Amino acid sequence: MLPRIASRLPPLTKRACLPPAIIRPLSTSSPSLGKRQPPVPPRPTVNEEDITEVFIHGGGTGGQKINKTASKVQLKHLPTGMVLTCQETRSRTENRKIARRKLAERLEEMEKGELSRVAVKRERASKKKASKAKKARRKYRKLEEEKNAAAVAAGGPVVGNIVGQDGEEEEEGEDGEDSDDDDEDDDEEGEDEDDPDVVVDIPEKRSPVPQISNP
Repeated sequence: MLPRIASRLPPLTKRACLPPAIIRPLSTSSPSLGKRQPPVPPRPTVNEEDITEVFIHGGGTGGQKINKTASKVQLKHLPTGMVLTCQETRSRTENRKIARRKLAERLEEMEKGELSRVAVKRERASKKKASKAKKARRKYRKLEEEKNAAAVAAGGPVVGNIVGQDGEEEEEGEDGEDSDDDDEDDDEEGEDEDDPDVVVDIPEKRSPVPQISNP
């Protein structure tokens, strides 16, 4: 009777007329969040005053657009003497951005080692790949166990060896559990993909540095 009467009343009055058993209390607790990894270090940058830039003709596949256009970018880092060339796209503008990003990453990796952005992302990718392989082995081992159990119940022979029981024990994670951060890693990688706008308004400059082949 009360719900029928409450259906004809305004929302606030309707909620006041309902018995306590029907009114669901509002939950103020936040959902439990999974274990998140620390953020990836910020993208490194290179000082424009420390580099010289020269544009040279490209080579390889791509036709005359590559061979007759000076779209290949060559950067030289003056403090270290490191030389880097980039010809990943047909666009000189994009190649300039990519070359600066790669040079900054190499310099950071040379300076910070395992704490650099590239090393951290490489380690996470390796752990993620190992975690997926472990889950795949467990999946097929479970299927094999179910198949063997069905064969034993039917009075037949065991189908074969159980995957993952060749005398080697699977290694667990640091906390004894599999890392369930694959989705979070995907999100982070999606945010950390190579941005086409990492470097904006790069001043175009030419340098008398001679053409040097790929180191």
